[in-house]
Amino acid sequence: MAKNWIKGATSDAHGQFKAKAQKAGMSTEEYARKHEHAKGKLGDQARLALNLMGMHHSTKSESHAKKLYGK
Repeated sequence: MAKNWIKGATSDAHGQFKAKAQKAGMSTEEYARKHEHAKGKLGDQARLALNLMGMHHSTKSESHAKKLYGK
């Protein structure tokens, strides 16, 4: 896998997916989950958004762990 694949995958995005989600009255994650199995560019954008949202593991806080595990 290329070293800077995220930069290449998002170089022409400029908030287009977020704008689509806001226009639909949804959060970005809700919109991505709804369209993750769609074909074409929308499905690609949704899957990329979900993948990138899942990469924020280093900022886990205690409240996040409580939300996940109820502890």
